[in-house]
Amino acid sequence: MSIAFFLTTLVVVATPGTGVVYTLSAGLSRGRSASVVAAFGCTLGIVPHLVATITGLATLLHASPVAFQVLKYLGVAYLLFMAWAALRDKGSVAVDEDAAPRSATRMIVSGILINILNPKLTMFFLAFLPQFADTGQEMLWLGVVFMLLTFVVFAAYGVCAASVRDQVTSRPSVMAWMGRIFAASFVALGVRLALTDL
Repeated sequence: MSIAFFLTTLVVVATPGTGVVYTLSAGLSRGRSASVVAAFGCTLGIVPHLVATITGLATLLHASPVAFQVLKYLGVAYLLFMAWAALRDKGSVAVDEDAAPRSATRMIVSGILINILNPKLTMFFLAFLPQFADTGQEMLWLGVVFMLLTFVVFAAYGVCAASVRDQVTSRPSVMAWMGRIFAASFVALGVRLALTDL
């Protein structure tokens, strides 16, 4: 693994996007452990993109405007759903002191969907990995490194958010504004995704 790959991956992963917003939301609303669960879900959502790149399916997606558009607008729809959830009284930024296993499962599924329905991630792998790997095995190894860095960085974002949770959740007006901010962030990310072309 080259230093160039590591630094480029770190910059890409650390740049705020849908996964970061989702993990921050989990940290603020449900605490440190929930943010780690959310980061894990987002990381699992990378697996299909990595598999698609290694097997050549990403190339087919890139060559098929219809498939790309379908995946893109499914992603946009899901981001708008997340925005709506953030605005509800019991949405993604509502405080839930009793984190049930079923809720953790839903958080993981949401994290997976956020990244699965992001065609920009597949396009990133298609353009990025081949620059650093010549074989499928090398791509797999670098993809695993990308996933590990994603998990660590996202979890760090979430844990930092969780550290100020008490100060935020003790003020209903602040929580209301946080819900609006997260909703606006998901809408903005959805718009950006909608404007993405092959």
